[in-house]
Amino acid sequence: MSKTVLMITGDYTEDYGSMVPFQTLLALGHTVHAVCPGKRAGEKIATAIREFDGAQTYTERPGHSFTLNASFEDLVVEDYDALVIPGGRAPEYLRLDDEVLTMVRFFFDEGRPVAAVSNGAQLLAAAGVLAGRTCSAFPTCFPEVDAAGATIPDIDLDEAFTDGNLVTAPAWLAHPAWLAQFIALLHS
Repeated sequence: MSKTVLMITGDYTEDYGSMVPFQTLLALGHTVHAVCPGKRAGEKIATAIREFDGAQTYTERPGHSFTLNASFEDLVVEDYDALVIPGGRAPEYLRLDDEVLTMVRFFFDEGRPVAAVSNGAQLLAAAGVLAGRTCSAFPTCFPEVDAAGATIPDIDLDEAFTDGNLVTAPAWLAHPAWLAQFIALLHS
């Protein structure tokens, strides 16, 4: 059965973190609305490609332009079956938007599926939905996840973890596991 999925993203989201789930879910027949506060359908966001090349942290390179296909100001959150939160730098500023945080809380209050990867956990922590949960994130976000009251699973960068309605993964390297677990929630 086809679902309608909201993807909240923004400038300098991780390129793969936005494009891969967007395209995968569309290919499976789901409707995906990619939105960004302050931007309308047809506008673009800049993406960044995070690479693990032996430095102590990732490096970032310019990614593609990603065209939004829905307008943030027009969406009705109740119309969505699930939420996807990509990583990258976008969650750093999106977590300061009260309307975004209210939307994130809605999906948890309703028990609807939520998938967050990498720095997407910053939105979850800021929304106050992680207390008592298990949540993965990119390791640089561990202090925020821990401070929000969540347990961080001991998984590799290419693994994902499901806790109830929440599927999280530490990096885009986990997309196969992360998306498989999220899709299983969509179809349950």
